[in-house]
Amino acid sequence: MDLATQHSLDRCFTDTVCVAVLHDQRYRVIIGGASVAGWLPFKSLSSRALRSHSARVVELKGPRPTHIDTMGLTHDPTFQKLEKWYHEHALHLNMRKMFEEDKERFHKFSTTLKTDHGDILIDYSKNLITEDVMKMLVELVNRCFSIIMIQITQQLQIGRAVLHVALRNRSNHPIMVDGHDVMPEVNKVLEKMKGFCHKVRSGEWKGWTGKSITDVVNVGIGGSDLGPLMVTEALKNYSKGGPRVHFVSNIDGTHIAKTLAELNAETTLFIVASKTFTTQETITNAESAKEWFIEHAKDKSAVAKHFVALSTAGWVGGRYSLWSCIGLSIALHIGYDNFEKLLEGAHWMDNHFKTAPVEKNAPMLLALLGVWYINFFQAETHAMLPYDQYMHRFAAYFQQGDMESNGKYITIHGKRVNYHTGPIVWGEPGTNGQHAFYQLIHQGTRMVPADFLIPAQTQHPIRESKHHKILMANFLAQTEALMKGKTTEEAKKELEAGGLTGEALETILPHKVFQGNKPTNSIVFKKLNPFTLGALIAMYEHKIFVQGVMWEINSFDQWGVELGKALCKKIEPELHGSNEVHSHDSSTNGLINFIKKNHV
Repeated sequence: MDLATQHSLDRCFTDTVCVAVLHDQRYRVIIGGASVAGWLPFKSLSSRALRSHSARVVELKGPRPTHIDTMGLTHDPTFQKLEKWYHEHALHLNMRKMFEEDKERFHKFSTTLKTDHGDILIDYSKNLITEDVMKMLVELVNRCFSIIMIQITQQLQIGRAVLHVALRNRSNHPIMVDGHDVMPEVNKVLEKMKGFCHKVRSGEWKGWTGKSITDVVNVGIGGSDLGPLMVTEALKNYSKGGPRVHFVSNIDGTHIAKTLAELNAETTLFIVASKTFTTQETITNAESAKEWFIEHAKDKSAVAKHFVALSTAGWVGGRYSLWSCIGLSIALHIGYDNFEKLLEGAHWMDNHFKTAPVEKNAPMLLALLGVWYINFFQAETHAMLPYDQYMHRFAAYFQQGDMESNGKYITIHGKRVNYHTGPIVWGEPGTNGQHAFYQLIHQGTRMVPADFLIPAQTQHPIRESKHHKILMANFLAQTEALMKGKTTEEAKKELEAGGLTGEALETILPHKVFQGNKPTNSIVFKKLNPFTLGALIAMYEHKIFVQGVMWEINSFDQWGVELGKALCKKIEPELHGSNEVHSHDSSTNGLINFIKKNHV
């Protein structure tokens, strides 16, 4: 990783208000990746202010990055060079041929992450790339990160930090927000979580009738639900000795009604998880849970032993809150020690992301490949296909992680992009997906880049690991099939060997041909454990961040969810009574009036 990229990444792990300084002695203030003003004479920046904030000035040798003051990614010379290469060569890329001609292709396009809890292999050799393409992509990301950012404290009163990495900072190295080290606060919260987990899991925490807690209900939505739900499902095999955990998020009354129907109020603990405690779904579900509980307890004072509320610091984005006290349901389920290992895995990946050269940097590589397909091949979706049933919520979690972060068309400079940004993320565990949607990936008309993930070891080696061997064989077969395909000649030989000839053979032959050349990444890890899961989650978080930087969008806001909320507040009162509604467009009016007529 070059000096510019390294300093940029260091900034991302410290504070959000920075100064970028170029060799021509001009500077700009950067807030969360966004520029407050244009390039200003360096002399206008107070040297006294620099000294008082212990700012370090590092000069960037070379021209100012072209895309900073223009229309984003497509104006970058390296992007244009890649675009030219794409138009001249992309149609001739043939993965099967590239593997045949280069026996070292796997070694050239794979990297192994060495951790104390098992290796993680990232094989990206089954992609439509060459060494030249990767060099240009690396050059592109280096240019995108080439503003040198110097930390200045929040005393400038601009911006808000995005520092979820502090929550898993196992080094305890100081991380500053508003001039204060947040690590003592982070550690204090973790100690409280540890103590509470011990009380609940040991049976010391009693309900109003003196019985221990057997079930925990997490009431939240979005980041207060998706992360904890995904992790508790993924690490369910580590839950020995812990309470059962349930999740209620949807405002649809069915969700909470069906959940409560299975529970005993005497032994149930409710966690109300929200960043603001203004989210309609969470507050409504929490109130309904409280009513249900009081109906059984007959005593409002008993609520204190069965309800806890969780929030998190303003510098923690909602979709990253599983690392905070919002992850209490995780810690209760798998035990605090395992929760710490989850944090350790993420911290390991944070350090890898900060220090590894781009060519060996897993989040960077995944980000670059995504940009290659989205912005050159015009791919619209990205499939996440974990071959592990425990990871069945992994893709759903990163639907929010990716689509809420990078599903934007306005840059940090307030301009509309002229290129695609975040993909549609989807997926299901293997091998279920093979019997559902893989047909489209193999023979459909759309390119679907896909990540295949699998542990080398199973949690359940039943029948001498027969199940897992079949699972692994399918995993390997699918990525090879997507890469190689099946030629007309191969399909014809196969049909002839099966006894087909003449018109019958010619009729079926086109349907048996697979074009191949379908891009995939294979991510193989030793075993799904808390550490590895933490590392995988952080890897994708950083991938998403890198792509946001390259697209010049703010990956840490989500204004797109606000408009629907505002209209909901207007519509809800209109659903009462029998009078027809005419205050909206004809479609919305018609829907409201039909619902009102059929509601009773």
